[in-house]
Amino acid sequence: MKIALINGSPRIKESASSYILKDLKSLIDDGQNIISEYHFSNPQVGEKYMNELIQCDAIVFAFPLYVDGIPSHLLNNLIKLEMFFSLNKEKDIMVYSIVNCGFYEGHQAKIAIEMMENWCKKSGLKWGQGLGIGAGAMMPFLRNIPAGSGPKKNIDYAVNQLACNILKSSSSENIFISPNFPGFLYRITAEMSFRRNIKENGLKVRDIYTRI
Repeated sequence: MKIALINGSPRIKESASSYILKDLKSLIDDGQNIISEYHFSNPQVGEKYMNELIQCDAIVFAFPLYVDGIPSHLLNNLIKLEMFFSLNKEKDIMVYSIVNCGFYEGHQAKIAIEMMENWCKKSGLKWGQGLGIGAGAMMPFLRNIPAGSGPKKNIDYAVNQLACNILKSSSSENIFISPNFPGFLYRITAEMSFRRNIKENGLKVRDIYTRI
């Protein structure tokens, strides 16, 4: 079975998407599957990659939520892939999507996942499952926490479900989850981070309320 893991984050290093895909890969890499990894950090997917992806049995997209939707650079790639797949596809390809968002609630990714479902239909591909993960900004800080424990418990359970469906080439209901971490603490932590970034850029907190 050929599986492609596509990181759609514009971040080159230490993105939440990369950590989620790393955990997923550990669950599906059983020595029998051929797993290819791609990073779509710019809007121009090459023909070489498209020819490789069309040979896959499953494609997994992981990306951050941008304005309730798909990041623009990834959207450009999807448009190009849609044309390529619709004209050249020779076998069924299952598509799975993981969307992480800065909001605490994973269901905030619902619209973006519906966009990916619609893209599948337009491209002539088969939809497998979507996973919306809330508080995505926490992911890089959870990388050393044992699997299935602490704040990662819900996330790891959902990723395990997704991995099982990928290995079985099956479809299932979309999943929307938040970490095992109090929402109010997440918001307080996020606000502290925002304030620190404001000061590091030579501004004051009140400056963000300035009207232009």
